[in-house]
Amino acid sequence: MDFKSNLPTRILRVIAMLALMMGLADAARLVGLGDGDRSPLAILGVTGFTWLGVFCVTHLCASVGLWIKASWGAVTLVGACLMALILTVSGSPDFRVDLWGALLRVVIIVVLGGLMALNLRARLQHD
Repeated sequence: MDFKSNLPTRILRVIAMLALMMGLADAARLVGLGDGDRSPLAILGVTGFTWLGVFCVTHLCASVGLWIKASWGAVTLVGACLMALILTVSGSPDFRVDLWGALLRVVIIVVLGGLMALNLRARLQHD
């Protein structure tokens, strides 16, 4: 690994690690870690379990995309974060994000949006 990389690359790698941790935390909830002997399907319901599975896979794929600096990684993670926030704000009984999770998602959206804007600005100035 090149530790002399520029700041945007380091920021992308940190966000990739955050996305990986979010995906692994979702996977842990899917298999029922920390819930005792209760089934995660019974706790979350079918729709909540499905949403959590979708977010788990999306976060894990987005973390790989961000790590290799592919543009689809950022778009995928922003889309997943936006969808989770929309479900939470709309009051969906199937999927909820706590306050810290919502703040983390907002920070990720803002940082990735800023990095995308800087990238677009650099491309426009280069042309």
